[in-house]
This record gives sequence, C-alpha cells and structure tokens, in this order.
Amino acid sequence: MAEELYDVIIIGGGPAGLTAAQYASRANLKTIVLDKSPTAGALAFTKRIENYPGLTRPMTGKELLDIFRKQAIDFGAEYREEQVVGVQLEGEVKEVHTIQNSYKGKTVIIATGAMGRKPTIKGEKEFLGRGVSYCAICDAAFYKGMTVAVIGDSEEAIKEAGVLTRFAGKVYLIAPSKEIRSDHPALSSGKIEVIKGHRVTEIKGEDVVKGITIQERESGETRDMEVDGVFVYLHGSRPIVDFLNFALDLSDDECIIADKMMETSIPGVFTAGDVTCVEVRQVVVAAAYGCIAALSAEKYIHHRKRRRYDWG
Repeated sequence: MAEELYDVIIIGGGPAGLTAAQYASRANLKTIVLDKSPTAGALAFTKRIENYPGLTRPMTGKELLDIFRKQAIDFGAEYREEQVVGVQLEGEVKEVHTIQNSYKGKTVIIATGAMGRKPTIKGEKEFLGRGVSYCAICDAAFYKGMTVAVIGDSEEAIKEAGVLTRFAGKVYLIAPSKEIRSDHPALSSGKIEVIKGHRVTEIKGEDVVKGITIQERESGETRDMEVDGVFVYLHGSRPIVDFLNFALDLSDDECIIADKMMETSIPGVFTAGDVTCVEVRQVVVAAAYGCIAALSAEKYIHHRKRRRYDWG
C-alpha cells in the first residue's frame, strides 16, 4: 500500500485529467494521475486533430495526448498506469484502490471519460467472471496454457492480447475492422493469431465459457471456435463510473453530477470531462473542465474563499 498522502489524486489520463494534473502540480500540490491505459481513451483513438488551439500542424490524438502527459510530468505530477477498481471518498482523507496499490489523498478528481458500454454480445453478461473478463492484467494468470480470444482492434486490445501471450497457450485477436493500424510489438511476436473483419455474435458455455461464434462482417458467414476465455475491449459512449459503486450522486444516464465548478456531492471530490456527460465532447472543452477542477481542488485544500486563478 502506498503510504504517501497526496494533495490530489486524479483518476483518468485523458485531456481533462492531464490538464488538471498540469494545473495542480504547477500549484505545488502533490499530484498523481492513475490511468488505466494511455491508449484507451477517446482522444487516443483519434487519427487526426487540427483544431486544438496552439497546434501548428495536424497530429494524431495520441501525439497530442503525449504532449499533455509530458507537460503534467514536467510540472511535477506523478503518472502511473494502473486501473482503479474502487474508492472510499467520505472523510477528510480519500482512498483510491487500484489492482496493485491503494492511494490516499486530500482530494480526488474523476476524469474517466465516457467510453463505457453495457454487455452487448449474447452470453457476455451471463459468463462475466466465468470466462468473460475486461482486464487481462487481472485475469491472465487464470488461463495458463489455455486458449483465449480478445475482442477488439484498439491499441488497448492489442496491448492486453500481448499480456495474455505470457500465460495462454493460444491467443486469438478478433478484430471488427479489416485493417489494424498499429505497430505494437505484440502483433509481430508470432504469438497472436489475428482474425480481421469479424465480430463475435455469441459467447457459449455451460458453467464456464467453452467457445464463441464469430461472423464475417462482409459475407455474414458464421463459424464456431473453441476458447476457454474471452476478453472484451469494445467501447461505447457510457460514462465510466463502475469503480465508484454509487459513492457519488449520478444522473439517470449515470453521469457524475457536478456544479459549474466541478464540485460533486462529496466535499473534496471533483470531476471533469466526458464523465459528466457534457453536451459538447471536444478536447478543448475537456481540458477547460480539467483546469476548473484543479482550481477548485486547490481552493478546497487551502480553505480559500476564492479560487487562485493565476499561478504564473
């Protein structure tokens, strides 16, 4: 367990979370960013961005995100690639639990975005925890020598498939698209069999997963495959709030409810970005809310009556 007491714990490493980290660390607040994956968010998926203020050339979302991250770290923020699985937000000291560690902080900023989804594949919900997983780092060791399928074609899916190759005997990557735009070394390792242009229509089994049915998107032809586990890395547009376990007030759409200064229903807990279900989902908007959340956290920590707007 990490025994340090942070001023600000930021959950999420997208533009909102990393902007908050820049402002908080620049104000000499001890700040840490806990990010599930630097390639998992909406900005990381963007192939081309050219309308963010200050850009002198078009770039990929990943390139822009790398700049955000470097700025935050250069200002003194810690950055750790860890998945948050639970929180305790009541009281003066908040606790955030990841798979690897627990962290304590005076304030928490939640900036996890809105790429969550409900189970959509037949059998996905029924076999969750019995062969269906959303976390290779958590569950890969259970599949030593077995056959597993990873569903998705994002950088995150490929990275997690690479984790599984250390344990599983066979790893299939079921990619919905016909082309995978990634140079991740896992793809050239020879340990992953990529099946492009297919989707999984059903996950089958009895007590545990025994197989899947896949369908070629173009022809509609289906076939069955025997697998022992299925790791799903598909994305939707739902706020990512499952780790909160309803610790905060949420709207009917499961958005975190906050006021205009990003304050939530619990003192010392703030939010920013798409997880609040903002009407306009743009990088510049997420960054602005990250700034506001950090200003509010600084005000809370130092018991100020007003926010300190210029830390130059």
